[in-house]
Amino acid sequence: MERKEAGTIEKIGGVTLDYTWYPGEDLYSDGDVEEELLQIARDYTEGGYDQVVAQRKSWPVLYHFSRVRQNIISWLPVTKEHEVLEIGSGCGALTGMLAQMAGHVTCVELSRRRSQINGYRNRLRENIEILVGNYQDIEKELGRFNLITLIGVFEYAKGYIGGEDPYVEMLRQAVGHLKPGGQIVLAIENRIGLKYWAGFTEDHVGEYYEGLEGYPDTDGVRTFSKPALCEVIRQAGDLKADFYYPFPDYKLPRVIYSDAYLPKPGELGEDFPNYDRERILAFSEGRVLDSLIQDGLFDQFANSFLVILEKEEGQG
Repeated sequence: MERKEAGTIEKIGGVTLDYTWYPGEDLYSDGDVEEELLQIARDYTEGGYDQVVAQRKSWPVLYHFSRVRQNIISWLPVTKEHEVLEIGSGCGALTGMLAQMAGHVTCVELSRRRSQINGYRNRLRENIEILVGNYQDIEKELGRFNLITLIGVFEYAKGYIGGEDPYVEMLRQAVGHLKPGGQIVLAIENRIGLKYWAGFTEDHVGEYYEGLEGYPDTDGVRTFSKPALCEVIRQAGDLKADFYYPFPDYKLPRVIYSDAYLPKPGELGEDFPNYDRERILAFSEGRVLDSLIQDGLFDQFANSFLVILEKEEGQG
């Protein structure tokens, strides 16, 4: 990968931030809370995050610093022989775990501030490089990887890719950067997940039933039902897809089910909190979940999907 002058590089401890493709300003931000996140990353090491999360009782702090986030990837068979591409690395909630597992992690992240938060929290690691800029500008310069993650990112493909079919195109591009035997890890909310029927607002826009109604008032973000996601995967090429079901969702997963091991009635408990917003309590989620499980429908109404994708044997 070509590099420009040395002024485009920033080092935070052992982490390299490359601003070759940075547009000069952060094109999105969560606002003042990012200053708090940066302060936490600077002032604490990983061992202190649990205490900070407990003390501050803040959804952004919980979301960005809870170690529960790492459950979504910690079980993957990644080794020090593997090179990982993390698309949309954000504030680094998963970057450290990936770096602990893999030989090298290349991150792509649009926000400079978030990349700096990531750099400070992982400053003791030596195998992380963060490419700051739009994925579409950086993509053509990327090499090939054993593992590519699209976790909490795929729903924003229109902003990364553009065009008439950005979701299919983003998957096709990612597949082109896989080494032989490599895998893509995709995590995304289920557009028709049970929580939205039960009175949770749509995760990205904060409106009741917006996703269930097909996003009539939203542009730039989309989630998918399982059949719709399967169709996107089919159009992207000859890919083998294994579906998993993080519970209660992929953001703070307590357990990850698979088609080989689905939950049993009574296993999932009762009603679940919406940490960052108010919610309607429309019905007992526990009882409805039990009825869906008994009727073999849990996979259709799971709140989130985790999909492991790889090229079918014999594909280039």
